[in-house]
Amino acid sequence: MGRILTRDDGQATVEAAFLLPAVLLTMGLLLEPACLLYTRMAMRHAAAETARLLVTSSSEADVRTFCLHRLDAVPEIGLFHVGGSDDWEIGLSNDGGTVTVTICGHAKPLPLLGLVAGSVLGRDERGVVLRVEHSAELRPGWLGGDERAWSEIWE
Repeated sequence: MGRILTRDDGQATVEAAFLLPAVLLTMGLLLEPACLLYTRMAMRHAAAETARLLVTSSSEADVRTFCLHRLDAVPEIGLFHVGGSDDWEIGLSNDGGTVTVTICGHAKPLPLLGLVAGSVLGRDERGVVLRVEHSAELRPGWLGGDERAWSEIWE
């Protein structure tokens, strides 16, 4: 015998057709801020490590190379970062005991969150501006001598 169709047949398909886009949109809205947060955390970590190196290094080119190597942890995907290693702007400052490292880069989130992120973080022609600054006094004032004097003690 044949099956008689009732009004409830196909209800699950219709519900899934409405529910699936809503779930995907919610996941996208949660995923995009997580990607931007990951990029900022990687930038902050790279700035802190670079600041520690800047205290003891004499070559600014080596310090920039070190920082760019640390920033390779950020994927070259629009949600994370765009522009490759040429896009990273690294500012270094060593004023006696205070060291400051500034890193600036860009990301291109999807349009819906891009408007919100652009208004909060800033936006220019390359995308949403991600900027991190780390400043620390890594060499206390009471510590006498310089790196060479300290290394000579241990030779």
